Formats: sequence, structure tokens, C-alpha cells
Amino acid sequence: MRLLVVEDDPDLNRQLVEAFTDAGYVVDKALDGEEGHFLGDTEPYDAVVLDIGLPQKDGISVLEEWRRAGRTMPVLILTARDRWSDKVQGIDAGADDYVAKPFHMEEVLARIRALVRRAAGHASNEIECGPIRLDARSGRVTVDGSPVKLTSHEYRLIAYLMMHLGRVVSRTELVEHLYDQDFDRDSNTIEVFVGRLRKKLKVDVIETVRGLGYRINRPGNAD
Repeated sequence: MRLLVVEDDPDLNRQLVEAFTDAGYVVDKALDGEEGHFLGDTEPYDAVVLDIGLPQKDGISVLEEWRRAGRTMPVLILTARDRWSDKVQGIDAGADDYVAKPFHMEEVLARIRALVRRAAGHASNEIECGPIRLDARSGRVTVDGSPVKLTSHEYRLIAYLMMHLGRVVSRTELVEHLYDQDFDRDSNTIEVFVGRLRKKLKVDVIETVRGLGYRINRPGNAD
């Protein structure tokens, strides 16, 4: 899963990026509204953390422009605790949730998990497909109850496919959502990770749809 953090305080920006990275996300960052708007307008993100008080272009304007342009990714806004009007304005501009500063990092992580899973149509942090269970809260994958040791790239790949059960996901989409903007993107590496996943999971759940991409079918569904 790929996130964008737009926060002008360098220390807070770094803390957010480190927390999300440690939680298994791929994270891009911006320190002002102009750069944040550009990234959110040109890159596909699974969710965005957006500060309201930004230099060059304020967060509300950034959010309104994204929504007018048809950008639908979930957005969590950061507001000052005593500015209730910012919260109302942010929600009206198209934000999906908000957190007031100062905040506990665990709360931000939990709210982002909720936004990502809701956007993918899941009500719970735990997703099951046959013998496979993915716990987005702990970042664990088990098969028949036994934990499977995965690299960060392998985990992000299986998590993205399981978040989108039943849908064919192209290699291009996987590359866009598994790597940050500075990564040397090569869709051929997806094949390598899929091969590794199949060996580690030891169950045949990842389907190759020739010429289109990969799919994990919902239990009981198969084409």
C-alpha cells in the first residue's frame, strides 16, 4: 500500500514517514502544498495524510483541487486542536477523516488502516481467503494458522491482492502501489515476487490472468 504524507514540519513529516514505513507502507512525502498537490494529482495513492496549514498552497485548497479533478483516494487531514472550523472545512472539502494535533502516532496508523480497508470494501483488519489470513493491524500473514515469513515487498504484494479480492490487478497497478516514486520500477520484478509468494504460501491462490495480471478470487468464486 502506498501513502503520501504532506506536512511542512520536517520533524513531524519524518516521524510520520518512519511510522508508516515501519508499518509496511510505501511512503512518498511533501513539505509544501504545491509539491503535495502535484504528487497527489499525478501518482496513485491508497491514502493521503494532509496537513491543513501548509506553505505555498493550504491543505484545504489542495484537497478541493484534487476532488474537482476526480481524485478519490482517502484523505486524512491534520488540524490544530482548537480550530474546529478547520475540521468542518476539511470534511466539507472532501476529507474522509481528521486527527487533531498533537496526536498519538498509533491513532493515525489506526485511522489510515481504516480508510484503506474501507476504500477497498473491507470492514475488518483481518481478511481471509481459504486457508490464508492477513492481519493488516499486525502485518502478519498465516496459512492454516501458521505464520508465513515474508519480506516487505512480498507482504505488500499479497496485501494488495487480498485487499482487492476477486479483481484482476495489472502488473502496472501493482508496481505503482508497491514502490515509491524514486524506485526504479520494473514490472518484471512482480513475477519474481509472485513466484516467491507461491512457494512460501504453499497454496494455489494467486491466479495468473494471461495478458492482464493477477487475481486472488473470493472464496467460492472462480472464473
